[in-house]
Amino acid sequence: MEDTSSSSFASAAPQLRFGKIDDLSSRVAAAIDGARKYLFSAQHREGYWCGELEADTTLESDYLVLHTLLGTGDPERFQKAGKYILRRQNEDGGWSIYPGGPSNLSASVKSYFGLKLVGYCADHPALARARKKILEMGGVTEVNTFTKLYLCFFGQYDYDAVPAIPPEIVLFPRWFWFNIYEISSWSRAMLVPLSICYAKKPFKKIPDEMGVEELFVGGRDKSRMHLHWSQKRISWRNFFLVLDRIAHWAERVHIRPLRSLALKRAEKWMLERFEMSDGLGGIFPSIMNSVIAMRCLGYSVDDPQVIRAMDEFEKLGIEEGDSFRMQPCSSPVWDTAYALFALGESGVPANDPRMVKCADWILQKQVRNAGDWKVKNKKGQPGGWYFEFNNEFYPDVDDTAQVCLALSQVEHPNGRYQRESVQRAIDWVLSMQCRNGGWASFDKNNDRMVFQYVPFADHNAMLDPATVDITGRVLEMLAAYGYSKDHPAVKKAIQFIRSEQEPDGAWFGRWGVNYVYGTALVLRGLEAIGVDHHEPYVQQAAEWLRMVQNPDGGWGESCASYDDPNLKGTGESTPSQTAWAVTGLLAANDTRSDCVARGIAYLLRTQKKDGSWDEQSYTGTGFPRVFYLLYHMYRQYFPLIALTTYKKVLAGEAGNGARSAGAS
Repeated sequence: MEDTSSSSFASAAPQLRFGKIDDLSSRVAAAIDGARKYLFSAQHREGYWCGELEADTTLESDYLVLHTLLGTGDPERFQKAGKYILRRQNEDGGWSIYPGGPSNLSASVKSYFGLKLVGYCADHPALARARKKILEMGGVTEVNTFTKLYLCFFGQYDYDAVPAIPPEIVLFPRWFWFNIYEISSWSRAMLVPLSICYAKKPFKKIPDEMGVEELFVGGRDKSRMHLHWSQKRISWRNFFLVLDRIAHWAERVHIRPLRSLALKRAEKWMLERFEMSDGLGGIFPSIMNSVIAMRCLGYSVDDPQVIRAMDEFEKLGIEEGDSFRMQPCSSPVWDTAYALFALGESGVPANDPRMVKCADWILQKQVRNAGDWKVKNKKGQPGGWYFEFNNEFYPDVDDTAQVCLALSQVEHPNGRYQRESVQRAIDWVLSMQCRNGGWASFDKNNDRMVFQYVPFADHNAMLDPATVDITGRVLEMLAAYGYSKDHPAVKKAIQFIRSEQEPDGAWFGRWGVNYVYGTALVLRGLEAIGVDHHEPYVQQAAEWLRMVQNPDGGWGESCASYDDPNLKGTGESTPSQTAWAVTGLLAANDTRSDCVARGIAYLLRTQKKDGSWDEQSYTGTGFPRVFYLLYHMYRQYFPLIALTTYKKVLAGEAGNGARSAGAS
């Protein structure tokens, strides 16, 4: 890759020491200009940005499952999806959930089954290698609940051995210890339609050669299909397994007095949330499950509701040449908020027509109706933003805070409209603060940790507890609108952040990979809200960032750090993670160390001629240890923010690179 600023830029640190600030400043300015131009070139006519979201092959496999179950689909697209799956196969025969990661059993079984549905035979070399690896990892009986249930649809697993998801759970009152609003919003959107599927138990006959009988270690034995009891007799896992066995017994003997009512309630709940959304929950698995659920309830494939859901589902597909892949959802509000913020920070005038057009687009996306969040936040009034094009029932705190930060960089012609919209959003965010002082994503106080032991909760995201990365972003946003560290909500947030710090000084990143992300966002929030950078815990975090810098000057962290904390902060350098670390260090007032200068040097060196950066590593987090993302826009706007913040330091602007736009 070529450096757009200089043909040789081995180290910025010596230049800083010897006072060649003007030369360095011009290089940084040139890089910022190139990044800014590239970002504007990617802006849609309507004013927004939306990059691709790339995930693992479970999406393509599930796509094949859905169309096979419905008896629909394009044979040519099936072949293209199969080719895409094959290209992502690991050398050991399995499939991973992020590039360079170890083979994952559930992903491997899904990919294997997907290829079978496309028409690949068991003796195909790729499937032979996959089968060997899958059996080594424990076979099909060890996959997660969602995979097992999808296999049940084709008679490849026994419904009686799958964790029960009875639709009666939608009848539990909101005051009851367990109800659907005590689990995360995404789990809710996936499980309600899936409960309909569990109750109806659909079955699609497929040829024997398409089955996965050969993936059972020791053959298909029903006794080995059930979940294992915990060796600790008195445990939450065993408690919930007892309830699961009772639920299955009730299914077998047909003791289901409330089943009809439960199905009607689940159907009504699901259809209500189709409105004002890009499909149920706006995410791939919920949309897919809702389509299957409707077919189970008797809806025809040409029913308007099914057609609408399938249209939203197909919109997530990307067909290029001889391959086809699926996205888990779309990210226009998120990408737009960050792009707008980055451009404003980089010096684009607040009244620039392109900025105003963007602000006009995003202001129209503000939520004006109560959604699921209202159940646990009765006093709060609508005012947030969601992630996708449309998802009225599920605004989230993270998007809302970033949109407010972005709008602090713009002067909309209707200033009153902008101010009132932002104030509504701030009021909503403050109302969403959890009892421990932090902020979660979609719900308030969704942290009853015992529910992670529910048998069907093995997707590792049953709950939506407060996290430090979102809390740090909220602090940065509040600071941009004049809030100080003396505000009661801010005081509670800082206490929460301090309580969550790791012994080595880092903070866990729930929505980005991983400790580099969490640490950087917390440091930015603390600096913006006015916490003294001399505080020992702030400097300890900065020292951790310096310690994990790579020899090439960049920072990188693999998704493997979620499985093994000993790997925190380690991985191949990436533009997005380097940018996070640089902004984190600058927020801690590290304006002189070689670490920051070397990080900037890395960004300058890896920038391409067109002002963009390349990045192949997955640095976005969906569900830790289960699902990761490659945001194609991360590589563009995060480096621009880092370079801009550094430029302000070189220019000696007030503060230590603080974000001051919009502050009052």
